Amino acid sequence: MIHSEEHDWWRTAVIYQVYPRSFADADGDGTGDLRGITGRLDHVAELGADAVWLSPFYPSPQADGGYDVADYRAVDPMYGTLADADALIDRAHELQLRVIVDLVPNHCSDRHERFVAALAAGPGSPERGMFHFRDGRGVDGELPPNDWTSMFEGPAWTRVTESDGTPGQWYLHLFAPEQPDWNWDDERVHAEFATTLRFWLDRGVDGFRVDVCDAIVKAPGLPDWPHTTHGVVEPVEGVMPPMWDQEGIHDVFREWRRILDEYDGQRILCAEAWLPPERAARIVRSDEMHQAFNFAYLSLPWDASAVRENVDVSLRANDAVGAPTTWVLSSHDVMRHASRYGYDGPVELEAGVGADDPQPDRALGLRRARAATLLMLGLPGSAYLYQGEELGLPEATALPDAVRQDPIWERSGHRVRGRDGCRVPLPWTADGPSFGFSSSADTWLPQPTDFGSYAADLQRDDDDSTLTMYRRALETRRSLGLGSGSLTWLPSPDDVLTWSSGAVVVVGNFGTDPVPLPVGEVLVASVPDAAAGGVLAGGSAVWLRVHDEG
Repeated sequence: MIHSEEHDWWRTAVIYQVYPRSFADADGDGTGDLRGITGRLDHVAELGADAVWLSPFYPSPQADGGYDVADYRAVDPMYGTLADADALIDRAHELQLRVIVDLVPNHCSDRHERFVAALAAGPGSPERGMFHFRDGRGVDGELPPNDWTSMFEGPAWTRVTESDGTPGQWYLHLFAPEQPDWNWDDERVHAEFATTLRFWLDRGVDGFRVDVCDAIVKAPGLPDWPHTTHGVVEPVEGVMPPMWDQEGIHDVFREWRRILDEYDGQRILCAEAWLPPERAARIVRSDEMHQAFNFAYLSLPWDASAVRENVDVSLRANDAVGAPTTWVLSSHDVMRHASRYGYDGPVELEAGVGADDPQPDRALGLRRARAATLLMLGLPGSAYLYQGEELGLPEATALPDAVRQDPIWERSGHRVRGRDGCRVPLPWTADGPSFGFSSSADTWLPQPTDFGSYAADLQRDDDDSTLTMYRRALETRRSLGLGSGSLTWLPSPDDVLTWSSGAVVVVGNFGTDPVPLPVGEVLVASVPDAAAGGVLAGGSAVWLRVHDEG
């Protein structure tokens, strides 16, 4: 274990997300793998991150990008072996990087041995008790048990054919039909996941990012809910939807926290919960999880007043429970922020973009994205980065529809393109097959032809590149302790945010016209021309060390 002497490292950590299928391919089959990740970990360490989070690499039929897990305690052969996972953890620790892995407790694959056994055992069996099997409504049970809809479109229920060939019960899946939901009212589910936690903790992982953690407990009786749920989940007339943020989740989180606290080195839990800051803060009370993604912040438009309001609400909510705020701008589930900031109107974060759709302004999007990143990293708390954002990678907005693999593309009747555009393999080199991602040019998702212009090798020694800005920001953030700092708002025009954090003043200009800057030393600028002539250009941000005139 590394850094065991560091107290509460997670409060200020910058954690880098790796989507294994798209990070680096060592065996030349066009799909990323664990050995590929291990070989590129130097990049993450040199960037200045404190930890790496790996999206699922477990055995999976890949109905939903690996989030349909068939075995939580193994490695899918497409990614390698358990020995490869051990080698990755060891190499990361050598580089002073902690390792976070995904935990997927709301649902599994329909090929998980527990679900296969439930199908075979039949109605009323203990095996079916580990999932949400119900008789249907209607004369012959031909209607779903309630009106819930899947996050991937269509009903949240699928009817099974029983062993005698007759139509049978229905099972619940908040996502794809291949992802049956676990029933956390069954103690055997608790035991299953306790074993999984210990399996990976014993192998040296430093924590878990917990997928859809706010959905694991459903309201008793699974009542109808005629309202739609999309994005950040808010109460309706003071009531939370029966499939989200039920009180029982907190007992589960406390159970997990007790397990992690048995291990050295401060192992952590990070919640994926699309909740308003006030409700997400309840998940990070002192005996529950350590972090919770601030998805309300991620969802904000390019607007100074909206950002300031979210920052105030988030810090107040998390300070009340003694937890850090965990900031994030991109992930494997949403349009890359270098592209969504290239639109002036609202953006559907998970809907995707096709070649025939309105395209983002790439130059504007990247400029704003660099500024947004600098503002985020200047806030107190922890932060997550998504692979490729340090290269300024845009969304792949012209993928051929025939190659799309996000299940929502088919489930929506080809109406919603989905999340493939942010999952395209990374460009490591300007030349070569697949821009250094693989020895093969045939990658699992095709790369845009211009991805080579974003390659890491081109940016590494370019003083003005996005990669250099990220490295400079993370180094300065660490050296000046911005993550553990405070925030005091300073007077500024309507389109500008200005705050002090210790010895640093952070200024972000959301408008188009330049604004005067305080007198001081520019520590980091989002773009080279940001602070020329003592003014801050539009769509840019800086960190300043302001001179003490006293």
